[in-house]
Amino acid sequence: MEIYISIILASLLIIPFVLKTFSPYVWMDIVYFGDLVRILVKFVARRRRRPLFFVLDRFLEQTEAHPDNTFIVFENESYTYACTDKRSNKIANALQSHAGYKGGDTVALFMGNEPTFLFTWLALAKLGSPVALLNHNIRTKSLLHCFNCCKAKVLIAAAELKEAVEDVLPSLIEQGVTVLLMSKNSDTPGIQSFSDEVEKASDDPIPRSFRSHITFKSPAVYIYTSGTTGLPKAAVVNQNRILTALAVLSSNGVVSSDVFYLNLPLYHTAGFVVGFIGTIETGSTIILKRKFSASQFWDDCRKHNVTVIQYIGEVMRYLCCAPKKDNDKDHKVRLAIGNGIRAEIWKEFLNRFGNIQIREFYASTEGNVGFLNYVGKIGAIGRVHFFHQKLFPYTLVKYDTERDEPVRDANGLCIESRKGEPGLLVSKITNLAPFSGYAQNEEQTERKRLHNVLKKGDLYFNTGDLMRIDKDNFIYFQDRVGDTFRWKGENVATTEVSDILTICDCLKEANVYGVQVPGHEGRIGMAAVTLKKEVQFDGRKIYNHVVSCLPSYARPRFIRMQSTVEVTGTFKQMKVKLVEMGFDPGRIQDPLYILDDNAKSYVPLTAQIYHAIISGSTKL
Repeated sequence: MEIYISIILASLLIIPFVLKTFSPYVWMDIVYFGDLVRILVKFVARRRRRPLFFVLDRFLEQTEAHPDNTFIVFENESYTYACTDKRSNKIANALQSHAGYKGGDTVALFMGNEPTFLFTWLALAKLGSPVALLNHNIRTKSLLHCFNCCKAKVLIAAAELKEAVEDVLPSLIEQGVTVLLMSKNSDTPGIQSFSDEVEKASDDPIPRSFRSHITFKSPAVYIYTSGTTGLPKAAVVNQNRILTALAVLSSNGVVSSDVFYLNLPLYHTAGFVVGFIGTIETGSTIILKRKFSASQFWDDCRKHNVTVIQYIGEVMRYLCCAPKKDNDKDHKVRLAIGNGIRAEIWKEFLNRFGNIQIREFYASTEGNVGFLNYVGKIGAIGRVHFFHQKLFPYTLVKYDTERDEPVRDANGLCIESRKGEPGLLVSKITNLAPFSGYAQNEEQTERKRLHNVLKKGDLYFNTGDLMRIDKDNFIYFQDRVGDTFRWKGENVATTEVSDILTICDCLKEANVYGVQVPGHEGRIGMAAVTLKKEVQFDGRKIYNHVVSCLPSYARPRFIRMQSTVEVTGTFKQMKVKLVEMGFDPGRIQDPLYILDDNAKSYVPLTAQIYHAIISGSTKL
């Protein structure tokens, strides 16, 4: 008997070593599964609470429990939870008594990174109003389009954006929109000052009855995707989804004592959902910045004792490209959370700035699937986990990049990619993993739905991303497919940029795509164009057109003149060869042009300019 007991004890001691040797990530997988179960249990418990529990209620819980804890630090000002609550109450009371607002109206928020943005969102949540988060960089047609997508009745804008509002004011007035400016006075008819009303308003709490009409399916925010390329899509983020997002930081080990550095735009999912909503759950302090600055980044981290930073791929590269300093490792940052970091930048960042845990994840604003690299495998966006896949079914399917569509078999079903092969990531649309689509855009919503994937009648969400799974079950991002590429941290929809270009009266056709530039993340915009008959290329006219209609990151930096735009047998524009050739004048016989902001025109792309870009002496 003693021998058997000895054998059992010896086996129990050996098992961990065997697992570590042959399944080195099994313990991390078990811990991750435990975290996943804990998050689901907490989420379900909150869903069962009555009256209904939303993100706002979590903020109110934090305010009651820790009223004097610092919530937001901005420039030379700091705001506790109690102060934030009262500021939002004043805005809510001022708005609900305004003649131009009706309870539950959708409100568009046109504002940069500042505490008032956060106060206003909380105020609108207290009033039960969905909020459209407008990109403060967009102007004229793009701005009006974004506003109309969500059918907002009220526009609240920052004082410094008054001119941008005035550009679209006639259309807003025609629609009967109430336009409020966060200033103490306004001399423009149709634009009402609002800060003065807020100052006079009461800071009394808003009764729950004001939001009693809200359900989990009610829209909470509209976040615009595809990089605001002139015709953005408003992704509907409902109350259920934003409640789920509360766990985004806590699931990565962020706690109330952490200090979170938020310098990404609040109109984006990264800034708003991860940075703002995530810290509401943890009770952490937000160090809010107007925008990212590589030169100020680490000084800010040292000044405010920042422990958690957020990134997109470009942020990490910018930090690594900044001049080296002796105190690069002198900081308290322990965790970096984000997506889009290349393997070589990942390594360089750790070598230069010290032992910072990097939590790379994959997700999208409107998508229904996500991954987390909880192991810390350099270059991977996550790890394929059996239980995760059971809860949120997904797969990689073979994709024909030339035809720009999934490969299907004789039965019309998609073909799953084998391990090691790239494939299109698709995720099954279920009650647990829904796809809410885009506001006022059923066509674009349907384009994201993929029918008959693994069996007839099934329905999946098409991420538009090519992935690869290795032998150790780590998943890697390969590229974006179809009509989207990524530049400067923004998704740019090529079809929409093409539409904008062809509005210019000298261009007949435009095939827009992204090309890689050495030393830069993502792909920069390029367009192969044809001219209308008997019309000359007018670089200055095209420049003025794209500048007025597109934000800087969506403007094609290069233009390639062609006699005809190549199409497939199904009349889809061919991009693969164009992408491969890039913008090298040594390989391309067609005339090439580059956007020159100094000349305010598209000027010929010479070999000298090309080599300056490739060598890195000219930055894009």
